[in-house]
Amino acid sequence: MEKRRERRYQSARELGNELNQLRQRLASGATATVSVSQIMRKPWIALPTILAIVVLVLAGSWFVKPNAKIHWAREQALPQILQLMEKDKNFEAFALAREVERYTPNDPILVKLWPQMSRLVAIHTSPEGADVYVKPYEAKDDSWEFLGRSPLKGVRVPRVFLRWKVQKEGHGTVDLTLSHQEWLQLLLSNKPLSLKFPLTRVESVAAGMVHVPGGSFSLDMAGLAHLPAVPLQDYWIDQYEVTNREFKKFVDAGGYTNPRYWKEKFTKDGRVLSWQEAMNQFRDKTGRPGPATWELGDYPERQGDYPVTAVSWYEATAYAEFVSKSLPTVYHWDRAAGTWALNWIGPRSNFSGSGVAPVGTYKGMGPYGTYDMAGNAKEWCWNAGWNKRYILGGAWDEPVKMFAESDAQSPFARAPNYGFRLAKYISEPAKETTGPIEWTRRDFSKEKPVPESIFKIYRSLYVYDKTPLNAVLESVDDSAEYWKKEKVTLNAAYGNERLTLYLFLPKNHRPPYQTVVYFPGSNVIHERSSQDLSLHDVPRLDLIVKSGRAVIFPIYKSTFERGDGLNSPYPEASSFYRDHVIEWTKDLGRAIDYAESRTELDREKVAYYGFSWGQRWGPS
Repeated sequence: MEKRRERRYQSARELGNELNQLRQRLASGATATVSVSQIMRKPWIALPTILAIVVLVLAGSWFVKPNAKIHWAREQALPQILQLMEKDKNFEAFALAREVERYTPNDPILVKLWPQMSRLVAIHTSPEGADVYVKPYEAKDDSWEFLGRSPLKGVRVPRVFLRWKVQKEGHGTVDLTLSHQEWLQLLLSNKPLSLKFPLTRVESVAAGMVHVPGGSFSLDMAGLAHLPAVPLQDYWIDQYEVTNREFKKFVDAGGYTNPRYWKEKFTKDGRVLSWQEAMNQFRDKTGRPGPATWELGDYPERQGDYPVTAVSWYEATAYAEFVSKSLPTVYHWDRAAGTWALNWIGPRSNFSGSGVAPVGTYKGMGPYGTYDMAGNAKEWCWNAGWNKRYILGGAWDEPVKMFAESDAQSPFARAPNYGFRLAKYISEPAKETTGPIEWTRRDFSKEKPVPESIFKIYRSLYVYDKTPLNAVLESVDDSAEYWKKEKVTLNAAYGNERLTLYLFLPKNHRPPYQTVVYFPGSNVIHERSSQDLSLHDVPRLDLIVKSGRAVIFPIYKSTFERGDGLNSPYPEASSFYRDHVIEWTKDLGRAIDYAESRTELDREKVAYYGFSWGQRWGPS
């Protein structure tokens, strides 16, 4: 308040320093008390002085607090964001970055990190004017974040697998993820991304079904991914599997006694069955018409909301006729299921190994809002293949990888884990989608062996020099009851790479241990971290260790964190795939080399265990 400029405070820092000195004097005791009392005895200056002190203290606090937040943002939060990104925790990094942006919006490090953890997207709905919400795929049901009302431009979203919810009065709510192509654009590209979500009037929504948009589509499932793309029109598909309660209506309506629902020819073992012969195949435990696990024409008590199981393909098509729907083709089923999203859907689906569950119990949602297409019950599809019918999705008692594997069984098969869901086509599906789906299988029994001289050349490709392992024990996990887990790295037999091995040693047995070297199923091609690898994740491996044997689990080339662009377990006529086979063989060899270097492992008794993909490559 000084009139002369040179007598005023020259900076906020100078003001802050004097305020701190004043605070210290006031707190120092008698001298400060006297000073204050002397001031208070002069009423004409007491009140203005007190007010001035309060104003100055508040001003100092206002100045110091933002500085503390800026310091926190730069010195603590930004390094933490980098650590989260390194651990592939982009959503947590994104949430922290938005907090940092409040205090240092133009920080050069933050500006550089934004494109790595997030994307700016435009969002449109048809029609516009819809409320758009988003949350991480694995988040709780009540954690939606409101993005705004469409159309939206320049909305920043994290590069993580998200669920989207779109709502507009008079229209059905859309709950979905992105398509495969959109997800890849969000994850890998920095080009402008525009999302469009179509909405359907409430009166046009098919009850209990979700809408799936059409377009050119290629199968994503292992075994069928090589087939050409086909055209799909928009269609509807059941949100959940057909339940016992729903199927009971068919049974009670005389579905098994009305030939008009059974339009497909009954062919078994090359012979066409009569109507009565076929109906005799479809009896319950008590001889009544119905699924194989029912009794007296009824489902087990309190299981009305469970998927109907133990039904054949013929029974599924008859029920579809009864409700004026269709079994989905393999193409329509795969598009709705999103088998490409195995890493997200699979772990949240019923592959529990403990039994079938009521529909919708598990939260593994497909790209367009379906549930239980992964796990729970396997699901019949329309298409034939090798005189069988496709049944997809895997079941509660199968490995998670079966969600993305093709399978075909006899149309008369009525296993306890066989169920189905139905589709409703807006227009007739293209012929390319409804016909038999087969591919050429190589019959090695008819192949002619090459001359010995050529075979020696082939074999030499798999030979490597026994160079030093330079093995390093990276970590030991002794928390499991029956085994100890060691993580070891060593020199690979090619390039300058390091090979990671996980060694599981039994706790309740004495060495030397017989050793089993494991080769996993093809799902590991799509995994990106082996950090939490457990014997419980692999069928029968825990039993091997409990029996007193050691297990070595190598992290083979192209699997887990060693991913390198190989996307399919199926052989291709290319040097890229051939080179991988050679590298897998050498990784296996180095695992055996390491087993021979450990005194507690019996070098004379080493076995190979291959599961699925590993089983197929074992004899090679």
